[in-house]
Amino acid sequence: MTTGADLGQTIDAFVSAFNDPEPDLDRVMSFFAEDARYLPGHGPELRGLAAIRAEFAPQFAGRYGAMTFDVYDRVIDESRGRATIRWACRLNLTGEHGRRAIPPLRWFARIRHGGRVQWHGLDVFHFDPEGRITGKFTYATFRLPLWERAR
Repeated sequence: MTTGADLGQTIDAFVSAFNDPEPDLDRVMSFFAEDARYLPGHGPELRGLAAIRAEFAPQFAGRYGAMTFDVYDRVIDESRGRATIRWACRLNLTGEHGRRAIPPLRWFARIRHGGRVQWHGLDVFHFDPEGRITGKFTYATFRLPLWERAR
């Protein structure tokens, strides 16, 4: 079984793969077990690498602008192979970042929030004994009125 330090490093590397200036979907997918489950927070639970990849693909194509996650807290339960992170998701829809974004999203974010928005949530992760993610369960509110101007 992996240790708490290992799970912490895995979580850090996973978040880093989202936050890199050139986000890498293949790198993100490498953290998941073949039969992983993903609850995206706004729809039904997805199962398997193909379904998870399809859910992440628009994000990595820039359809939501530049997306980064700031992790505020993390809790590691080594004995059960679980981890939880509390985060802010920040979207930058200004300049070059917004060019590939979905137009209504880009316009709304620019007019109402200056092109930068954020929301808060948490992810609960389940890991197998090798440290691969078998479950990623996101809990956040994605309704537009709850967005706020990012700092």
